[in-house]
This record gives sequence, C-alpha cells and structure tokens, in this order.
Amino acid sequence: MKLSTVWLDGLWDRNPGLIQLLGLCPLLAVSNTLENAIGLGLATLFVLVLSNASISLIRTLVDDAIRLPVFVLVIAALTTCAELLVQALDYRLYQSLGIFLPLIVTNCLILGRAEALAKRETVVMSTIDGLAQGLGFFLVLVSLGALREWMSGTLILAALPPGAFIALGLLVAIHQWIQGKLQQKPTEQSMDQTNRRVRTTGDIS
Repeated sequence: MKLSTVWLDGLWDRNPGLIQLLGLCPLLAVSNTLENAIGLGLATLFVLVLSNASISLIRTLVDDAIRLPVFVLVIAALTTCAELLVQALDYRLYQSLGIFLPLIVTNCLILGRAEALAKRETVVMSTIDGLAQGLGFFLVLVSLGALREWMSGTLILAALPPGAFIALGLLVAIHQWIQGKLQQKPTEQSMDQTNRRVRTTGDIS
C-alpha cells in the first residue's frame, strides 16, 4: 500500500467521520463545544496510533483463535492510559467528557483499523495509517465542534442532539460537493482534449 493512498484515505477519500460514518456516538455527543471536540479527538488519535503500532508488533505472536480478545485488551489498556492522562492534565475536561473517554475502547474505527490493516502490515505502515485515520476523525470532530459552538450563539438547536445531526449532515454535504467538483475536473479535461483533437485532425478516434 502506498503512503499517499494511506493519507488520502484517512483524510479524505475514506474519512472515518464523513464517509465511513464511524464513531458517530462521540461525534454527535461530545461535539457540543470545540474544547470537548479537541480533547476527545486527541485522546482518540493517541489510542488509534498506539494500538495500530502495538497490534502490528504482536501480530505474529497472537493466534487467530484469540486475536480479537487480545486486540480489545490492547485497545482497552491504551484507552485507560489516555483517560488517566486527560485526568492528570485537565481535570475539568476529564469531567466534561465523562463516559465518552472510556468508551473510546468501543469505537469501531479503532478495532476496524486493527483488523483491516495493523494485523498484516509493518509497524511503520500501521502507525502511519493510525495517524492518518486519527487525524481524519480529529478534523471532523473539531470541525463539528466549532460549527455547533458557532451556531449555538444564534440557534439554540445547534447545542442539542438534533443540531449535531444537522451539523454533521452539512459537513457530509460539503464533502460530497467538493468531491463531485474534483471528479468533474478530469472529465472536463478529457472532453477538452478530445474536442481539440477533433478540431485538429477531424478524427474522433
């Protein structure tokens, strides 16, 4: 797998928050403020990068029969580390995030990357994949938190659960619109080249 593909998948083409729609529970619940979004986004990024690296390291030592329990155990241990780190560095943020910090262990994005890539790729590639996917999730979470916090000044609905769905829908729509524009450019360039060839040679083939 190419590094460019890994980065592009994580940040744009297969963004976990906008395309795969993974981790919707924290995306919608914790994104009521920008501070909460940044805190949980960084904690998730921490767990995802280290779990990918750790699972890649031990992948040849773990029998398939106990693979999933071992992966969950690794993710749970790293989630506990992230939780204790947030508690030590910013206790107010720790209280604000509440149950959603320990629930990182249930984020299907983390176990999904372990199953899809870390169990068969090198440590370097697995770490980069975790970084790309984690940054993609972080950027969506922060964008959603910033959007909801900004909208809540004039629209009370933005701070409520329905507002989270609306804001996420707006981000998904913007992503799809940009993606459509990007895909349209190569088509237009190809048609333009064809038209030039027809005008020059009179031959469509």
